[in-house]
Amino acid sequence: MKSLHQDWTSNIRNDLLAGLVVALALIPEAIAFSIIAGVDPKVGLYASFCIAVVIAFTGGRPGMISAATGAMALVMVTLVKDHGLQYLLAATILTGVLQIIAGWIQLGRLMRFVSRSVVTGFVNALAILIFMAQLPELINVTWHVYAMTAAGLGIIYLFPYVTKAIPSPLVTIVALTAVAIVLDLDIRTVGDMGELPDSLPMFLLPDVPLNLETLAIIFPYSLTLMVVGLLESLMTATIVDDLTDTTSNKNRECVGQGVANIASGFIGGMAGCAMIGQSVINVKSGGRGRLSTLSAGLFLLALLMLVGDWVAQIPMAALVAVMIMVSIGTFDWNSIRKLREHPPSSSIVMMATVAVTVATHDLAQGVLVGVLASGFFFAHKVGRILRVRSIAEDEGRQRRYTVTGQVFFASADAFIASFDFREVIDKVVIDVSRAHFWDITAVSALDKVVVKFRREGTDVEIVGLNEASATLVDKFGAHDKSDGADLLTGH
Repeated sequence: MKSLHQDWTSNIRNDLLAGLVVALALIPEAIAFSIIAGVDPKVGLYASFCIAVVIAFTGGRPGMISAATGAMALVMVTLVKDHGLQYLLAATILTGVLQIIAGWIQLGRLMRFVSRSVVTGFVNALAILIFMAQLPELINVTWHVYAMTAAGLGIIYLFPYVTKAIPSPLVTIVALTAVAIVLDLDIRTVGDMGELPDSLPMFLLPDVPLNLETLAIIFPYSLTLMVVGLLESLMTATIVDDLTDTTSNKNRECVGQGVANIASGFIGGMAGCAMIGQSVINVKSGGRGRLSTLSAGLFLLALLMLVGDWVAQIPMAALVAVMIMVSIGTFDWNSIRKLREHPPSSSIVMMATVAVTVATHDLAQGVLVGVLASGFFFAHKVGRILRVRSIAEDEGRQRRYTVTGQVFFASADAFIASFDFREVIDKVVIDVSRAHFWDITAVSALDKVVVKFRREGTDVEIVGLNEASATLVDKFGAHDKSDGADLLTGH
């Protein structure tokens, strides 16, 4: 009951107002993404309505907005061009099924391996992309557009000093629309983006043959959509977690995204995922619970059905101002200041994520590069921590090597190089009580050290293996087998 109250009824007024702001901002974006994908505007609008409504109940991150997105639209272009809308709807349903499977196998846990530097780079790249997406609306236009945009930004940032009872983005949209209508300004409006639907979405089955050929066509696209959608959704959930100082259920979010996409496909909508821009708008406007997400979807449909003619008159300059606010609010400005304070490796990972994401406009590629770079730097750093010290014992007839640190694929060579195999002594004691062997490469390195000493006629004793390392050595080690030397040489 506590969770029910917190998610739905603890912030009703702010959730409803935030949902209205999001709904107004969703309309031109959904139309734009439909155009990118090469489909009718209603496909993106129906998808945004459906996904927002369904994810409000099934998602794992309250207050996060999911709808049709540009990242997903870019993946669909070739499929729509080559095979048509019906195959896109089928791919959307299959995407949902794959996302549900991903949730069931606990894929959300993989977010543990995404470093803070990658998240920061992702956020900054997305902020840059959001800003860049507004530039076409500010190029080759009259001075009225610049004046309206500047006025919109002024209202957004100054109105909260008057009152915070009403979200300033909502005031901006209403005020600039009224000015544009009263002054009859000749500027681009939402209606110029495409024709708004005037009927409710209907349940339908994709008109495609149910055979392996169809599956072969749509599966690669669905798999890519699944990866891109979940990646953006889970990254956005992490960002909203930070903004609201709360936690989310990542695996439930995977399943929720799947259910929402299946529902979207069955009403003629395209696949979608979480939207960081709209999620930030929602949070900044006071939205916190599931009610804000639900109201965003319902308000979107209501606006289209009841006041579509008025919505069509909203100047794009007003929405550009809102999205610029989102861009400024999304960018982590502290990350620039901390470039000198953070380790060089962290800064490189962050900037690499930004550069690849902005260059390719592909969030998945940017995050992948960031994760690989952070993994490389981590392995390099941990590998350098390894220390091997030695002391002579028993009047020089014995030498004790004390190993401290982590032995794995990145430090295995350094581990081997730390031993003097040509020293003429009776016995070597290798103390690994302060070390840990992580993988078969580490075990193989230990094997090589032991066998090399034995070939020189030196007795070897290993002491201090912890339980986990001992289990690994017992299972994969060769030096303690009767044919250990042969195993190492491949005989």
